[in-house]
Amino acid sequence: MASPASSTRSRALLLLAVLALAGCSPHASGPGGTAEARTGKALASDGTQSSGTVGTEHAKIGQVWYFALPVPSNTSSRPIEITDVALKRIPAGIEVLGYGAYHLEDTGGLPLLTKEGGPHTPDFVKLKNYALKPVKVEAEKSSDIFYLAKLKITASPKETARWCRFDYRQAGQAYSQTMDCEVELTVPK
Repeated sequence: MASPASSTRSRALLLLAVLALAGCSPHASGPGGTAEARTGKALASDGTQSSGTVGTEHAKIGQVWYFALPVPSNTSSRPIEITDVALKRIPAGIEVLGYGAYHLEDTGGLPLLTKEGGPHTPDFVKLKNYALKPVKVEAEKSSDIFYLAKLKITASPKETARWCRFDYRQAGQAYSQTMDCEVELTVPK
């Protein structure tokens, strides 16, 4: 028969094992896990950036380009907080160096596609990056904050980078919504 001390120790180890397994569950929420997101529809998906391809035929290997994702426009009756963004298809030849969020006034408008160091490219390093915390978009309003992807050309891309994913929270629920967006960076032969 086990002593009370070893029985207590066994129960404690069992409890720790159960808690460790629960923390590894794909449905866990909080630090170390993510809440399961529903498919969102609060963001407008029919804007200018969602209806065409931006690009250049003069990209060079080693260059860094900034590509603006669609400006978030909340068409729902409740505010949202954007928590993450990403391009879903990244072709070989393009490396994502990061994402940022900037105020339209700070950049003098929306730079759809601009080359790092170019004469009309904002100095993003010196600007406030709003992506460091969730960006709130009021109900039935467009955001003054836009997101961009910082892309480096590592080889001649064979296809476009495409589909912008926005993760957000609304009324305590996590959502993920993918919108059409596309950038073509062509390296001349």
